[in-house]
Amino acid sequence: MTQLADVTNINVPVEARRRRTFAVISHPDAGKSTLTEALLLHARAITHAGAVHGKAGRGGTVSDWMEMEKARGISVTSAAIQFEYDDAVINLVDTPGHADFSEDTFRVLSAVDAAVMLVDANKGLEPQTMKLFAVCKQRGLPVITVINKWDRPGASPLALMDEIQNRTGLLPTPLNWPVGEAGDLRGVMDRRSGDFLRFTRTPGGATVAESTRLSAAEAAAEEGVAWANATDESDLLDAEGQNHDSELFLAGDTTPVLFCAAVANFGVQQLLDTLVEFAPPAEARPDIDGVPRAVTSAFSGFVFKVQSGMNTAHRDHVAYVRVVSGEFRRGMIVTHAATGRPFATKYAQQLFGRERTVIDQAWPGDIVGLVNASALRVGDSIFEDEPVEYPPLPLFSPEHFRAIRPVDSSKHKQFRRGIEQLDHEGVIQVMRSELRGEQAPVLGAVGPMQFEVVEDRMVHDFHADIRMEALPYQVARRTDKASALLLAPMRQVEVFTRSDGTLLALFSTPWRLQAIHRENPDLVLIDIANATVDDFR
Repeated sequence: MTQLADVTNINVPVEARRRRTFAVISHPDAGKSTLTEALLLHARAITHAGAVHGKAGRGGTVSDWMEMEKARGISVTSAAIQFEYDDAVINLVDTPGHADFSEDTFRVLSAVDAAVMLVDANKGLEPQTMKLFAVCKQRGLPVITVINKWDRPGASPLALMDEIQNRTGLLPTPLNWPVGEAGDLRGVMDRRSGDFLRFTRTPGGATVAESTRLSAAEAAAEEGVAWANATDESDLLDAEGQNHDSELFLAGDTTPVLFCAAVANFGVQQLLDTLVEFAPPAEARPDIDGVPRAVTSAFSGFVFKVQSGMNTAHRDHVAYVRVVSGEFRRGMIVTHAATGRPFATKYAQQLFGRERTVIDQAWPGDIVGLVNASALRVGDSIFEDEPVEYPPLPLFSPEHFRAIRPVDSSKHKQFRRGIEQLDHEGVIQVMRSELRGEQAPVLGAVGPMQFEVVEDRMVHDFHADIRMEALPYQVARRTDKASALLLAPMRQVEVFTRSDGTLLALFSTPWRLQAIHRENPDLVLIDIANATVDDFR
């Protein structure tokens, strides 16, 4: 037993150093899912890439597996994918870009060690990208910037560098530089070696795009003016000190920049190499008291997502656990920090989008899927031996509300099971009141598209058609029993009990809330979200 423990203690730091765990963030339609496919393709994890907006007959993407995602060409839920590249183990989380699913993205950013910020070459830094970047900054996540769609018309590269610096406060330090203007990509200059990487387009971008490395002299002879312009612009960056420095990057002062065309698989190999070389490995994370938990400590982790309906043959659900410290072993007995109760991790799986394979071990930085661990909820901590609890993942304040009922009253059992499961996953917040009755719950959401996900999931996953009615409320506040009694008879106010027992008062408008609070300053009315989440919102 001692010999086994010694081997484990040796393996943990070695395996932690191999891990690169990151999220891809951006505004909708910047190409996150397409980039994910291209990364998998270049890492040889898949043989053909399927683009969301690809040609007829091509498969859907690995990360967009829900029917709603396939139909609309957008990501509505995060997906975890693990694969190996060189000697590194990559844990990639593709996140929703739409603002209505900000809560899901926020949870993902709590579980990663770095972020890839994807920027459309034509549109630059869009609103949702900036909101997500603000969260990365608050969490101290180093950010690698990828300028995508360089095979289409767009802004000048120097203008994009100015925009990144002015709007994020980070100094952009390009690792490569485009040869040829946006829409006429010939290849990229490797700024460290000075070589030219010339790309060959593949049919439909479904297979790896080959690149040819040429010397600067060969590139000058072949590309002429385009190479001369790229060289002049790179020299200007040198003069401004815009060269990569690992310490400044990890400190959050700079952002390495890469240019690519993900749909054509241009520049993707360089991103993989950059992640392996520069992105931070799994390191100590602070617990709820701010004390760092070393990766060599006994096993611990936290749940950042719960998802059901991934396996259509079974109505199971999966808890996504970020391993923070120690060695995870399938079948090990861990303790649920919220209840103090033990449970066995018998069904542990490695995630590859919707696909799952049984794993026996996992290490700090990995994301493990625990199947049918029904006691686990989003934000819960688990551990072995040494007790630890990690900071809770805050809820966003809902701004849209719907009363929901089953279309067919004979399917109330399926209806109730579906609502309970979606609540368990954190897809929406479920509230009830004595006035409306136990059978007529009210759903609260950050954005209206969440209700579309609920409707889609209820029909396809739980076979229960639903009817929803919009309620005339715009803002929610936590309250207590005494205040709830005073609020109940007031106009344009309704009090509910959330599924976790929290009392919520809903108000018709922010102005109505302000008026009531001004007239009744002793009422308990607390914003659901904390300051960090408010900043993100």
